[in-house]
Amino acid sequence: MPCEALYPSPEEGWQIYSSAQDADGKCICTVVAPAQNMCNRDPRSRQLRQLMEKVQNITQSMELLDLRTNRDLQYVRNTESLMKTVDVKLKTASDNPRSLNPKSLQELKDKVTQLLPLLPVLEQYKTDARQISRVREEVRNLSLVLMAIQEEMGAYDYEELRHRVLLLETRLHSCMQKLGEEGGGGGLVSKDADMPTALNVWSMDGYFKGRRVLEYRTLNDFMKGQNFVQHLLPHPWAGTGHVVYNGSLYYNKYQSNIIIKYHFRSRSVLVQRSLSGAGYNNTFPYSWGGSSDIDLMADENGLWAVYTTIPNAGNIVISRLEPQSLEVLQTWDTGFPKRSAGESFMICSTLYVTNSHLAGAKIYFAYYTNSSSYEYTDIPFHNQYSHISMMDYNPRERVLYTWNNGHQVLYNVTLFQVVKTAGD
Repeated sequence: MPCEALYPSPEEGWQIYSSAQDADGKCICTVVAPAQNMCNRDPRSRQLRQLMEKVQNITQSMELLDLRTNRDLQYVRNTESLMKTVDVKLKTASDNPRSLNPKSLQELKDKVTQLLPLLPVLEQYKTDARQISRVREEVRNLSLVLMAIQEEMGAYDYEELRHRVLLLETRLHSCMQKLGEEGGGGGLVSKDADMPTALNVWSMDGYFKGRRVLEYRTLNDFMKGQNFVQHLLPHPWAGTGHVVYNGSLYYNKYQSNIIIKYHFRSRSVLVQRSLSGAGYNNTFPYSWGGSSDIDLMADENGLWAVYTTIPNAGNIVISRLEPQSLEVLQTWDTGFPKRSAGESFMICSTLYVTNSHLAGAKIYFAYYTNSSSYEYTDIPFHNQYSHISMMDYNPRERVLYTWNNGHQVLYNVTLFQVVKTAGD
């Protein structure tokens, strides 16, 4: 197969080509990406670095001024009573010169001598006043530069740029899927907190008996609590293992092992089905509890349910579901006890399990449904707020969403491709 450039853009520094096949029939994907320091050559990047340096300098100057002013002000306050005493003695001497005898004159001189250290303090005030004027001018210049950069950036069509990025990710994802079909396994390497591109966000407050779902247009709207649509579910939910997939909400019905598919646009239940034998109502939750018996999730390959049953002795069970009917297509017993798991998430048909929901948690266990095999892993996981009660992967954004002690924390996910040879 010839390699055809699907989205060439050499002037922007990157290209993506369609997949081809080598002599053994394996899929080959070629992507030419920009150098990591490409953005550093952007004049706006240099301007921003210079602005940051100026801001740091201004900040240091203001901190120094604040420290010095507080110190000098305290000195002035300590000498306030002394100045009042001198003022009284001077008025007395002015009103009655005869009262000024050698002894009182010497006392007045001593008091004035004690006030002499105030002179350099006052002189420093003058210097600081001039420095404040310079800082004010620098801030004004910074504002003008920022306004110029803002006007320049506003001239770019960032909606078109976002569209190109999404198209690139779609092509890459398609190629990765083809690579996976050739026998290579996907693996999770690392995560780091970051913000994804703008997508709808659905919020469900609490882990049982809730019915209200808030739909936000963007993640920014969610953070600000604005621009949302409210959906009132016909049945309350249990746990935090809900997922929105292809325009519908899949959730566990309260005090049951029934899964409900609720369609947002029609505001109706399209189907509901019992997950046979699945524990519910805190029978087999994750380690943190919270009615987390049934965890629904979606990845690149479809819709999944993670749960356990009494016949499985409390070990995690994975079932792949048919999204329209909720019929169980295939089931795997992982052998990992669910109560020992903090949370779990699915990527490329592989279930990753953390060993705790608290600080110090690690991604400890991985189960590969493609080969019905597992391995113990040791991937550090930064649990910033020490109590994770929800974790889900978004395959479109390659972002891991978590709810951590009242905070919405997002992690970018980096994948690597394992290519097996004939000798492996």
